[in-house]
Amino acid sequence: MTGEAALDRFLRGLAAKDASPETARSYRKVVSSYLAWLQERGTDWRSPRRTELRAYLGVLGEDLAKSSVAQRLAAIRSFYGFSVREGLTAGDPWAAIATPRLPRRLPRVLEVEQVEQLLGVVDADLASAAARPPARRALPIAIAMRDRALIETAYAAGLRISELAGASLAELDLRRGELRVIGKGRKERVGLLGRPARSALEDYLREARPVLVAAAAGRSAERPELFLNHRGGPLGVRGLRGRLDRLRRLAGLPAGVSPHTLRHSFATHLLEGGADLRVVQELLGHESLATTQVYTHVSPARLRAAYRDAHPRARLAASTGPGHPQA
Repeated sequence: MTGEAALDRFLRGLAAKDASPETARSYRKVVSSYLAWLQERGTDWRSPRRTELRAYLGVLGEDLAKSSVAQRLAAIRSFYGFSVREGLTAGDPWAAIATPRLPRRLPRVLEVEQVEQLLGVVDADLASAAARPPARRALPIAIAMRDRALIETAYAAGLRISELAGASLAELDLRRGELRVIGKGRKERVGLLGRPARSALEDYLREARPVLVAAAAGRSAERPELFLNHRGGPLGVRGLRGRLDRLRRLAGLPAGVSPHTLRHSFATHLLEGGADLRVVQELLGHESLATTQVYTHVSPARLRAAYRDAHPRARLAASTGPGHPQA
């Protein structure tokens, strides 16, 4: 069987497992590129030599970060794993290749005060919009109210950016404080919403979303998505990133703060508040507890506070006056 035919079967298998379209597109692109590289060298995809696989690793490493190389190799190995199970090849040739190990990095986390800074930018946006002439204030007020609902929802429920973008109005239950979303692997889970998030969503649905719906000129049917853009269409992943990046810059927060940072912050703050690790695992939608354990790190602020409280000399004022000679 050709590599292309095996790839088609692999992708059909992903579809049967209800993998997301994004996952299928990514795997198709990665595996197609790999198979084309082998074909250029006249190599059978079922039995490439170790020297060829190491050469391919070198090609990937020239232009990609270690994390991107690891993602591509994971897709290729998933393809070979499927091929072995289906009897299309005898084994995974990558099993004998040492692949680059990724350094264990702690997730970027916002302090509670920094989350408040993000929301403070929304407050400033609302004040600025309210100062506009009446005929020009409705849309910017609606956008600011939507941004507040976005931040509050992402932080309250620890949602992935794809879950936020795909959130449906029909799956929101404000009375129970729940938002049902489709997560990784097309698995359904429920995000919980605290009072600030529920209040922000109520305001958005009552006052802001109708304004955004009305901006959808020429469309007769209302969109099912919970969060809409300024034209009344769905606010997609790219739009979500853009909105948060704008708020991040205006709040003076460091580069690299992303929608996923709010998810990291959600998990870290829950654990710092005493939540059980398995509860946090369930709320995040992690299959493995090991994935959740990365959030058990201690924040720098808590380390400093513990040091100040526990070390016998940490709270003493420095003195270099008489009787305290300098070295």
